[in-house]
Amino acid sequence: MTMMLLIAQIALALCALGAKADTLVGVGVNYGRLGDNLPPPSQVVKLFQGNAITKMRLFDPDIAVLDALKNNNITLTLGIRNEDLPAMAAAMEPVNTWFKTYVEPYLNDIVFEHIVAGNELVPGDLANYILPVMQNFQTLLDARNLKSISMTTCVATSVLGNSFPPSQSVFSDQSKKVMTGILGFLATQENPLLVNLYPYFAYASDPKNIRLDYAQFNATDIVVQDGSFGYSNLLDAMIDSFHWAMENVGFADVKVVVSESGWPSDGNGNLTTVSLAATYNQNFVRRIASERGTPKKPNSFIEGFVFAMFNENRKAAGVEQHFGLFYPDMTPVYPVFPLLH
Repeated sequence: MTMMLLIAQIALALCALGAKADTLVGVGVNYGRLGDNLPPPSQVVKLFQGNAITKMRLFDPDIAVLDALKNNNITLTLGIRNEDLPAMAAAMEPVNTWFKTYVEPYLNDIVFEHIVAGNELVPGDLANYILPVMQNFQTLLDARNLKSISMTTCVATSVLGNSFPPSQSVFSDQSKKVMTGILGFLATQENPLLVNLYPYFAYASDPKNIRLDYAQFNATDIVVQDGSFGYSNLLDAMIDSFHWAMENVGFADVKVVVSESGWPSDGNGNLTTVSLAATYNQNFVRRIASERGTPKKPNSFIEGFVFAMFNENRKAAGVEQHFGLFYPDMTPVYPVFPLLH
């Protein structure tokens, strides 16, 4: 497929969806910064705006990025560095300092949606710090009456001991206790759980048994039947695996946000072409913008973030360097969002 044909097909699909800038509800992009050749934050924010991207996930706080976001109508999900959690779990002073440095000065100029205590730490040595950090931050948020900011954490599918079929999903023995505590907090606060989900990695690990069209949202039939629930795409099955696992520990009402999802455009032969990456991410945006739920939770709106804004050359060699929507010079690797300029 030529690039011009690919662009034309994506444009037609977006028009059919009616995907104007103000209709991409719940769709964001991860702004990873592990590159030594990336543009300055002020230009990145303009790139977000120019492509009608109204939500950003930032893995760790950065003053230059926060300054660039001021008064630009981009909703922010802001992460706390994994290594900062032990001190924040032990005392309020580091929590107060972090908040006064990275949030309080910007409250009038940036819409903070989520503060995320760590990324993919369960199971692991730092997992037990997550809940006390969330509790300490919630104490601070409550004291300031900041009800619009949700405190949460981010996990990967590694927390699951079984994930197929979705209805048989459970948390692993190593994760169950920590996840139950985290979910109890989230349920009480009515906050979502952030989950990083990659159909690409599932497909790449077993391309003989996982259909490509199922992984890329292109299947027109039910591929997996799980009791009364039928799945035509792998992402919905992954989301419902978390719904079932949470229900199995007593927290059926906690919502899921897909905090990362994407498809690399290079690094693994014919499984990682520009065409495949464009197809997945464009379909992912359409899926999130549709505002529909999953087979198990049809009325539960799913928010989602594409990973990632740029190809990042300081990440591990191979596919990890090729998840970007844009090259560091800000030219698109392939178009996904409607370009307004």
